[in-house]
Amino acid sequence: MPEHILVVEDEPTVRSFIEEYLGSQGYQMSGAGDGAGMRQVMAKQDVDLVILDLMLPGEDGLELAREIRSGSDVPIIMVTGRADTVDRVVGLEMGADDYIPKPFEARELLARVRSVLRRSQRAAPVSEEGMARQTMAAFAGWRLDRGRRRLSGPNGEEVRLTSAEFDLLVAFVSNPDKVLSRDRLLDLVYGREMFPFERSIDVLVMRLRGKIEEDRANPSFIKTVRGAGYVFTPEVEVK
Repeated sequence: MPEHILVVEDEPTVRSFIEEYLGSQGYQMSGAGDGAGMRQVMAKQDVDLVILDLMLPGEDGLELAREIRSGSDVPIIMVTGRADTVDRVVGLEMGADDYIPKPFEARELLARVRSVLRRSQRAAPVSEEGMARQTMAAFAGWRLDRGRRRLSGPNGEEVRLTSAEFDLLVAFVSNPDKVLSRDRLLDLVYGREMFPFERSIDVLVMRLRGKIEEDRANPSFIKTVRGAGYVFTPEVEVK
């Protein structure tokens, strides 16, 4: 079954170009010109990726990204016609997984789509024997299941993480009490496939803190080391 990509873009020529090109690469495509159209598609069909234009009539892309992320971890690629870094950072803060500025080449778009979809793939079902070999980690009452890519809080409830947030937490849990530079975290989380600027890691850390820290402004798990990066302080038990 091909991955289903939804393009939310108010310019018909751009939307048609993206749909036709990615469709020719084997993806199932749907399109919408605004937030209402987006909701209609997502209410009727499962979507594996949303390509979301920043500048839309009525509700803009940032509002729609926030809405999507409030109830789903479906990957989002933000499309922007402006080169302002602030727009990129705000998009990341709203939960976007990547961004691409206009104008863009078809091959660049395809590379980003493939990268985001590859990173968002959930672990395939495994046998009971195989599941027993999957690595579990625990810290401060939290449980991280790398095989199923799930995080459970001290109360046992699952906490939804995006693929990038999950991979960032895995990087920290795998390196407790080690100072990790932003550059190193870019390699561990993205493999340098996507974001070319270090601020993206700061935004991702902020998002992760908001989900696992009691007080994001005064974090107790992920500490900032001024001028060096971040360190994960809890004791980690690997099972």
